[in-house]
Amino acid sequence: MAEVYVGTGTTISASTGYATFFAELLDVTPPNASLEAIDTSHMGTTVAKTFTPADLIDWGELNCQVAFDPSEDPDMGVIATFTITFSDSAASTWVFSGFLTGYEPGVPLEDRATADITIKVSGDVTVT
Repeated sequence: MAEVYVGTGTTISASTGYATFFAELLDVTPPNASLEAIDTSHMGTTVAKTFTPADLIDWGELNCQVAFDPSEDPDMGVIATFTITFSDSAASTWVFSGFLTGYEPGVPLEDRATADITIKVSGDVTVT
């Protein structure tokens, strides 16, 4: 039977600028890969459209929620190396370059203040 994976214990670290953002990580949506489909249909195509895969993968974005600290500077646009370390038995990691493109704090009445963070992945993700 496959190992049951629970996210508790997952961490994110950054090579520069963002390290303290992830001290109290609440939720993580890792990057997701997509590949464009190039339409190769032409006037002689008579039954169904045809496609070929593009050469470049777009790894999208890392989205996460953290405990909001109003003293933190979002430092938008600073490129860093990010490492997600999962809490599975192998302590799997995803490592990639990226930069902050979204920072949305929320400070509700009588509830935990949080910030939603979006990191755009630039390049490939190394999965180990």
